[in-house]
Amino acid sequence: MKNPSKEQIEAWRKDSNNWKFGVFYYNPEDESLLPPKREAWMGFTVNFANWKSIGLLILSLGFFSFVISMILHKN
Repeated sequence: MKNPSKEQIEAWRKDSNNWKFGVFYYNPEDESLLPPKREAWMGFTVNFANWKSIGLLILSLGFFSFVISMILHKN
């Protein structure tokens, strides 16, 4: 869904059917890369139904792993 309203985003976030095991956000209708967590003050999460969001997670993990490995190999 392109440009969902704030009400729609809030409804998706509150819908327990969009949360697998209570912690993994999975909503094929939501195209956002980093949707808000169940408790919005906690930040953002990954939408595991969106391949772009999963790709962003993998790239981020790869980048931080690379940085850590460079720091460890420097010593």
